[in-house]
Amino acid sequence: MLIYSYQESSRLKYILEILLSGILGISYDITHNTRHFKEFSGPKINYSEKDFQDKSLWIAPHKILYENKIVIQNITVSQWDGLKIFFQTDSGCALPFDIFAASFYLLSRYEEYLPFKADKFGRFEANESLAYKNGFLEEPVVNLWASKLKETLKGVYPQLSFPVKEFKYISTIDIDSAWAYLYKGFARTAGAFIKSLIKFSFSDFGKRIRVISGYEEDPYLVFDYLKEQESKYGFNSVYFFLTGRYGRFDKNISLKREVFRNLILEKIKISDTGIHPSYKSNKSLDLLDKEVKNFSVLLGGPVEKSRQHFLIARFPETFRRLIKLGIREDYTLGFSSAPGFRAGICNSFKFYDLSEERQTNLTLTPFNVMDVTLKEYMRLSADEAIGKIGEIITKIKSVNGTFVSLWHNESLSETVHWKGWRRVYEEMLGMIYD
Repeated sequence: MLIYSYQESSRLKYILEILLSGILGISYDITHNTRHFKEFSGPKINYSEKDFQDKSLWIAPHKILYENKIVIQNITVSQWDGLKIFFQTDSGCALPFDIFAASFYLLSRYEEYLPFKADKFGRFEANESLAYKNGFLEEPVVNLWASKLKETLKGVYPQLSFPVKEFKYISTIDIDSAWAYLYKGFARTAGAFIKSLIKFSFSDFGKRIRVISGYEEDPYLVFDYLKEQESKYGFNSVYFFLTGRYGRFDKNISLKREVFRNLILEKIKISDTGIHPSYKSNKSLDLLDKEVKNFSVLLGGPVEKSRQHFLIARFPETFRRLIKLGIREDYTLGFSSAPGFRAGICNSFKFYDLSEERQTNLTLTPFNVMDVTLKEYMRLSADEAIGKIGEIITKIKSVNGTFVSLWHNESLSETVHWKGWRRVYEEMLGMIYD
C-alpha cells in the first residue's frame, strides 16, 4: 500500500506503523511525491487536504499529526456507525474522522502531557480521561476503528489481503507482599498482633499464630494454586516482584532474605519475571537504579520487564527513566479506578515520547482488568466482577486483540477480605479458554 502525505511527520509514521502494520498486518510505503502517488496503481491512501478525485482512499488530516508542540486540542466526540469518534473531517472523505490523528491522541497519551487534576498519589485517573468522560473507556476504539478502515479498504481494493489475527491472553501477577504473616521481623509481627487485638480481630490473631507456629500455610503463598491453573490451561504468567525497602506503601520483605530470593528464583525457572519498582522509587532515580541493579544481580541478567507500584506513571518522565535503566517492556498502562482501555487499544505498542517527538524502543502492554479495581474501587460482588470481566473479554475477542489481566497473590488467598475471589479468577480463565 502507498500512503501520500504532503510532508514528513514522525507522528504520522508512528501511528501508521501501529495501525497498518501492527493491527491490520499490511505493508506500506509513504511518499510525498504527488505524481508518484497518482501514478501508483495499487491500493493507496491519500492523507492530505485535497481530494485527488481518483481511486485512492481519501482521509483529510487533522493538524495534530503535523504539529511539533503539545497544546490543548478542541475535541468534540460524536457517534458514527455505533462507534465514538473525534477529529471529524470533510463529509467527502472515506471516513468521517481522521483515524490516524484520533488514534495518535489516545496512544501517545497526549492528554496526560496536559495539565490535569491528579489523585492523592499524583496519578492521572480514569475520570480525567477523554474516554471516560465520553463513555468509551470500555471500548477498544483504536482496534474498532482499524476494523472499519479494513472494511473500507476491502470495499475499494477487494484484492487487498489481510492476515488473520488471533485473540491472545497475558496473565500478570503483582507480588506486593509474598507472605501475609511470615518473615516480617519481630517489630512488625508484634505490631500486627497488637493491631488485631485492638480491632478485636481474633480470627486474624489466631490465624497468625497458627501460620507462624507452622500449623497452617501462609495464605499469600498461592503459587502452587497459580501453577495448577496455568498448567490446566497451558499459559505462563508474568510475575512482578516488589523488592524495594520497607515503607508505608512498600510492604514486602527485604530482598536480602534468602527465602524471598529463593521464591523469586523458583519463579524465574518457569515464568517471565519483572520488577515492581517501589512507591518510594517514583521520586528517586537513584533508588530505582539501585532496585533494578539488585534485581538484575538476582536474575543473573538484565531486568527487561516492569510494572509501577500503585500504577504511578507520569508521561514522559516515568518511561524515560525505565528506558535509561534498560527496561524494554512496561505493563503499567491501565487505570486503578476503572477497567478498560487507557490508550484505547488492546495490543502492545511502542512508547512515543511526545516531548522529544520520537518513537522509543520501550514496549507498553496495557492491562484491561485489575482485581483491586473491581473489588475496592467499583465495589463489585464476585458475581458482578465476573460479569464485568466477561464484557471486556468479549469486546477484545471481537477484534482479536490481547486481553491482559492484573491479579495480586493476596486477592487469591481466600482470606476474609478476598473470600470467593478465586472463583472470579477461575471463571475468568474459563471465559478466556472456552
